[in-house]
Amino acid sequence: MTRKISDKFKLILYLCALMVGVHVLNVVLNYQLNRFGIYPRHLDSLWTVFAAPFLHGSTAHLLNNLVGFCIFSALVLVHSIRRYLLNSLFIIVAGGVLVWLFGRPATHIGASGWVFGLWSLCIATAWFERRFINILIALFVVLFYGGLIYGVLPTDARISFEAHLFGALMGFYCAFLNAKGFFGKRKRI
Repeated sequence: MTRKISDKFKLILYLCALMVGVHVLNVVLNYQLNRFGIYPRHLDSLWTVFAAPFLHGSTAHLLNNLVGFCIFSALVLVHSIRRYLLNSLFIIVAGGVLVWLFGRPATHIGASGWVFGLWSLCIATAWFERRFINILIALFVVLFYGGLIYGVLPTDARISFEAHLFGALMGFYCAFLNAKGFFGKRKRI
């Protein structure tokens, strides 16, 4: 049990370290890596759905995303590392492709689509898999982070509300797919 918790904690730390490392390199390169963000409807930008979550426009942008990322990752990891990784990959790829298809013509960067996906996954899992732990997690997320719902609205032209919206929708869809056993047999917790 302790090893599983340790492995989950290490996974979050490694992903955070990767984001921080990429950001430090990006700062040293005067933010030149941000050109690898998602630029909607340009074929040469489609592959960047994998790069965009690790690129940030400023240290404040990175830190804001890291806080939510750590909290929601830990809550999703209550289930399993495998489920977390599959859900994260789905949120990043499907959400990123939707940004690429429907986003404004601007460079979309940051982990916030992933964060919003994990956020909505925490909430929607309680609806689709009505177990005590899932309901407890959803209540915590709604009570302390329910205001994130406003992040899916176009309030600031510098913020990719599209990434927030599509990430949240894909997190919800992941909860549905998890309940149907799409990402593997469900474990009782």
